[in-house]
Amino acid sequence: MTDHEKVNILLVDDQPAKLLAYEVILKELDENLVVATSGREALECLLKNEVAVILVDVCMPELDGFELAAMIREHPRFQKTAMIFISAIQVSDIDRLRGYEMGAVDYVPVPVIPEVLRAKVKVFAELYRKTRQLERFNAELEDRVRARTAELEESNGRLIESEQRRSLAIAAGKMGSWDWDWVNGDWMWDEGQFRIFGVDPQTFEVTPANVQALLHPDDIDELRKAMAQFAKGVTTYEAEFRILRPDGGVCWCVGTAAATVDKGGRVVRVSGVTVDITERKQAEERQNLLAREVDHRAKNALALAQSIVRLTRGESVKAYVRAVEGRISALARVHTVLSLSSWQGAEIGKLVEEELAPYSTGHQVARDGSQIQLQPATAQTLALALHELVTNSAKYGALSTLSGRLSIRWESDANTLTLAWEESDGPLVQKPISRGFGTRSVIASIESQLGGRADFDWRSEGLICRLSVPLNGHLAGAEPARARDMVVADNAGSRASRSADA
Repeated sequence: MTDHEKVNILLVDDQPAKLLAYEVILKELDENLVVATSGREALECLLKNEVAVILVDVCMPELDGFELAAMIREHPRFQKTAMIFISAIQVSDIDRLRGYEMGAVDYVPVPVIPEVLRAKVKVFAELYRKTRQLERFNAELEDRVRARTAELEESNGRLIESEQRRSLAIAAGKMGSWDWDWVNGDWMWDEGQFRIFGVDPQTFEVTPANVQALLHPDDIDELRKAMAQFAKGVTTYEAEFRILRPDGGVCWCVGTAAATVDKGGRVVRVSGVTVDITERKQAEERQNLLAREVDHRAKNALALAQSIVRLTRGESVKAYVRAVEGRISALARVHTVLSLSSWQGAEIGKLVEEELAPYSTGHQVARDGSQIQLQPATAQTLALALHELVTNSAKYGALSTLSGRLSIRWESDANTLTLAWEESDGPLVQKPISRGFGTRSVIASIESQLGGRADFDWRSEGLICRLSVPLNGHLAGAEPARARDMVVADNAGSRASRSADA
């Protein structure tokens, strides 16, 4: 409501002539004049409109002015609406008191003096207008206060959330912040800084001497030079350094600092952030070690492949290719097993499972043994030996027929792995006149490369092979001389009807 917005003035009288007279008198006020010829009509008008002033005749049929005023005051909306009584008779003080109790704010006697009536109505109309403006201003002020309060609460919430994120970021990122008053020499560390240095905030006093005592001796001079640069006009620096924690641990850090200067260009404060990069440094070391390890393992794998190519024999080129491919595939399978363990080793049961996977769908193969972790070199060589036994069995032994059975059992004591390979119910076995290439390959792998023992028992009902392998991590080296000798001997040897070889 603006200063010039019109308000409603309700005129209530049962005589149209009086209502017309009131309208003429009040027309100069330039307000909205609403007329009602009875108390009931006045009530209906009030329920539909906002009214600033009610001008009501005391003497009316059915519902007089006092009764109408009482009914108006009972409604919550009109308890403060200004009512002016017009009385054509002389009223007593008791009547006036009754009128005031009913909610009247003033009396106007008849005959009505136009100037007096206009003045009284104008006062209450302006009072209503100003009251509504004040209410509106209060409502707007309350809205602004609520909006501002909401903004402050939201801003405070964002600040708290930001601080929480900062704290979480510092904790997750292993960061700490510090501040140094260059003039007074006062230091301030946050919780992250104390945590990185591994000291207790309650007992550790941050002084140059105490901080220097925690720095690695080889890094102190570099840090001193960096800090001295501030006096020469440098405003930022970054450096890597090590911390010797009280618990004996070494922590690698990267520190960044920025100087605040006064108008004269003099340093007054230095602030910085320290980040724990120990894990990164360790990762770099592991990466370098891994690169060297990969190089070493690649050379070992190539040496094994070269040995396979040189030691393999075949009756034809096709047979030779199949034999080489089978042994290379066996080596690839064990490499897969090793890679899944990040080259920490391979479990023997997994090696056996990989080699016998094509025969595991039925009931031909029985496996039994505890979990034994083998070192990479042992796993590679043993896998090749198992491949020779499986290939030999698939060609000539128990795995060459559906009725054949194969039992593999293994166990270990503190230093030795023992594996028993027992075939049965397969083709009739005849002891070979001389050792075939496959047999010598198994013996070369187990005995020459691993320092173990391989025993073969050629029973007529099926082959029994017992392998004993030391668990002390013998590394597979280059092609052994014994293996080369076996190849030479194999060229002159003859094959038996049951060679038991791939």
